[in-house]
Amino acid sequence: MRSDTERNRRHLIKAAALLFENSPTPVSLAEIARHAEVSTATAYRHFSSVEEILHAFRAQVGSELRDFSARQTTRGMARLEAVSRCWVSLVLEHGGAVAQMRSHRGYLERLREASNYLTPQAEALYPWNALFDPRDILDLIKSGRTEEEAATRLVAALRGALISWSTADQERNG
Repeated sequence: MRSDTERNRRHLIKAAALLFENSPTPVSLAEIARHAEVSTATAYRHFSSVEEILHAFRAQVGSELRDFSARQTTRGMARLEAVSRCWVSLVLEHGGAVAQMRSHRGYLERLREASNYLTPQAEALYPWNALFDPRDILDLIKSGRTEEEAATRLVAALRGALISWSTADQERNG
């Protein structure tokens, strides 16, 4: 891909993220193009819709988390805690734009459809999706928790859910 083409694509994704974060109303592709300082025609050459730009943004953030996780040398709880802290940091870095990542359709439904932006997340634990909702992370921070406290609380919730799940399975299987 040509360098100016790649640059325009990056600018469009970044502009969309900023607009998603700060706009209380739906954002148009023309607005994103204007904010990225490219023509609307250029925006349409890269993306057919706002939803497609949102998918690209989701894939970018998911890839950052996946790549961080892959670089970890620890295992078990230490790895979970490190990846959780990274996720909280990504949510805070991208703010409300990450909270816009939530879809009205369920995670498993989108995963079965092979939604491109879910590919980086496909190897993650399913409970992670429910417990590490960006909106909840932002709520924890707004309620006075530090980044570290938010990550610690979320890991504790996930750990508790997994232990309870395991205990229930053991009791059921006798």
